[in-house]
Parts: sequence; C-alpha cells; structure tokens
Amino acid sequence: MSLYNDHDAFDALVASMAAAYADRPADLKRLDKTREQDPGWYKRGDMFGMTMYTDLFAGDLKKLADKIPYLKEQKLTYLHLMPLLDMPHPNNDGGYAVQDFDTVDPKLGTNEDLAALAKKLRRAGISLCIDFVMNHTASTHRWAKAAEAGDPEYQDYYFCYPDRTIPDRYDRDVPQVFPNTAPGNFTWNEKMNKWVMTQFYPFQWDLNYRNPKVLVAMMGSVMRLANLGVEVFRIDAVPYIWKQLGTNCRNLPQVHTIVRMLRIILECVCPAVVLKGEVVMAPKELAAYFGTPEAPECHMLYNVSIMVNLWGALTSRDVRLLKNQIDKLDSLPENCWFVILNAMGADLQPYESQLIHL
Repeated sequence: MSLYNDHDAFDALVASMAAAYADRPADLKRLDKTREQDPGWYKRGDMFGMTMYTDLFAGDLKKLADKIPYLKEQKLTYLHLMPLLDMPHPNNDGGYAVQDFDTVDPKLGTNEDLAALAKKLRRAGISLCIDFVMNHTASTHRWAKAAEAGDPEYQDYYFCYPDRTIPDRYDRDVPQVFPNTAPGNFTWNEKMNKWVMTQFYPFQWDLNYRNPKVLVAMMGSVMRLANLGVEVFRIDAVPYIWKQLGTNCRNLPQVHTIVRMLRIILECVCPAVVLKGEVVMAPKELAAYFGTPEAPECHMLYNVSIMVNLWGALTSRDVRLLKNQIDKLDSLPENCWFVILNAMGADLQPYESQLIHL
C-alpha cells in the first residue's frame, strides 16, 4: 500500500537514512554485522529481562550504570527502561507524553549518559530497550506550541478543527481509550481556538501520519536513538496511529504499512535493532503485526492477555479463560513471538520478561 505520492518527502527520508548510517558508531556497525549473521538472536531460550523506571530503580542513568553488576547477577540479557525522553512535569502519563523525541529527560541525564549506559550494558551482554511513543506528542512539544501559536504547517502535524463537525463524525465510530479518567477523543484548545484530537489524555496530541513530514521526522528520531545504542524499541500504541473517518481508527491497513516502513528503515540503517510492538488487541488482530516472512513488521509483541489470564487463573483457580487464550494463540503462524510479563515487586516496580513462542 502506498501512503504518499510525495517525492520531496521520500527524498528527505532517504537523506535522513543516509545521514543516520554515516553517523552510526563503528562498534554499533560491528554489532549490526553480528546480528545479521544471527537474525534470531532475540528468540534464544536464555533471553531474560527486566523492565523498570530509571529514577525508581537507581535515580538517574549514571547511577543505573553502577548497578550493572547486580543486573548481571540476575542473569539479565535484556533491560527495558520505561519512558526516559524529555517530558513535561508533572503531567506526562508516566513519560508517555514526550516533548522531545531526540533528548533524554534532564531529570534522568543526558544523551551522552544514555549512550554510555548502552555501551556498558552491551559489554555486559545486556540489550537496551526503550519506549518510542508513535501515536502522540505532549502538548508542550515544539510542534504543538507552534500549532497553538497559529502556524498552519504545524497544525497539520495534528488533527485540529475549528468546530465540532469533524470531531463528531469521528466520535460516531471511535471508542474512547479512557472513558472514565479522560473521556472524549478531542480537547478544546483555547489558545488555538480549535478542537485537537487527544485519544489518550488532553495533554497528549495525536499525530497526523497522513502528513508525510510527520513520518519523516519520527523515523529520524528513531534512527538517532538507535545510534545512541538502543537495541530494542517498544513501539507504543501502534494500532492507533492512522486515523480515517468512518472507521474505529484501530488496526487500519495503513498502520501496517507504516510499521513495515519502519522495519525496512531499521534493516537498512541499523539492522541490529528489533521492534517490540505494544498491541493490546484481540488475538485475531495480533498476527498481522508480525507481517509475513516476505514482508515482516514487528519482531515480537507483548502478550498482555496471557499475563492477565495467567494471574486470573492463579487467583480464581479456574484455567478456562487462560486455556481459551492459549488455544487461540497456538493457532497463530510460526513467526509469532511474544513477551510475557510477570510482576515482581512494588517497591522497585521491575518486571521480568521472558520470550516465548506459541
């Protein structure tokens, strides 16, 4: 599926890819070659990881680097740091409202600190994963600020409307993500005098991927983060990224085209990097996010339903829902690989994650 007929945007994307490849550090290019010879490295049976907020576990990125010996003692091969890019405070949805996709949040450190941590983890045999929020930005992002100031170019980076005509048409078909805590899919912006699409929280503005400039900019940020040493990207809220009137704006074909494009870009520029999709959808929707052997998309997905049903079975002593879920997953194609999360402790808030193939 072709999304854009825009040669300028294509040229800009190719130029961004060339620049990222040229800037990629030599040690990461060596890792690329190693991973190309072992493309299934992330499927190994000894893959074992932990998910944590940097500040809750260690304070900041430098202090986290000092704890690598402890992480090695736990036999980790994979460390997922929860959102750490520049965010507004305090309203940031746990870091999922990003105001700069190219910069580490100053409270946690600097880009140099992240690169140094990634290198130390790599030497310890631990792959670094971070979140990349594809669907929206913080309302404090420079694009949103320019849109608020009346710049039509940046208003086109989002979904902005002068009245309720189009928002009401969307609302006929689009379910609410948080109907109790953040009802509605649009928020009125006084400075702009327009309604802006905010499917998650009012301070998270949905990006308009119909605008190829948005895609080019976001892909550039992914590549620059990869060049800091990130080996795995958890791509957040993937099913929501394409909006189309008359649909529920979930799991649309254009979503898969964008994920496929991201996979191709990474394979060209930084093939050591893999994609972990956050797709909290029914089992019937999951297989499509892996793509096909000929046109792959995500390397792996979270399996949130198994996590929920596993704990449900333990507490209720009733395995019927869990068995039903496993039976559905067992019918998926061979290329489907999942991450299973098991909660550990409330103090540090880490989670063990283990890759399984169903």
